[in-house]
Amino acid sequence: MADLLQVTDDSFDDEIINSDMPVMVDFWAEWCGPCKMVGPVVEELAQEYEGKIKIAKMDVDKNRQTPVRFGIRNIPTLIMFKGGEVVRTIVGAQTKNQLDEELKKLL
Repeated sequence: MADLLQVTDDSFDDEIINSDMPVMVDFWAEWCGPCKMVGPVVEELAQEYEGKIKIAKMDVDKNRQTPVRFGIRNIPTLIMFKGGEVVRTIVGAQTKNQLDEELKKLL
């Protein structure tokens, strides 16, 4: 199984904003129950969209600057980027089908 890209405050712009392909970032924390439900779904989608959409995770407890920069108040929050711009923000746990539909719009 491909390891999911873990981004930090330091690597965020290089990996996400400057990415050639669309990106979805899962903002999460270890203590967050809904985040644990979304985690496996995000991992499955990362495999399915490999080479088409970059999918990354950011631990909001270890990285404080980026969540503030994007106004994240609740987790899980999934933000989709295209060409370095935010195109969609989804707050709360989603089903795989819901996320799959959103990812298809990014392509």
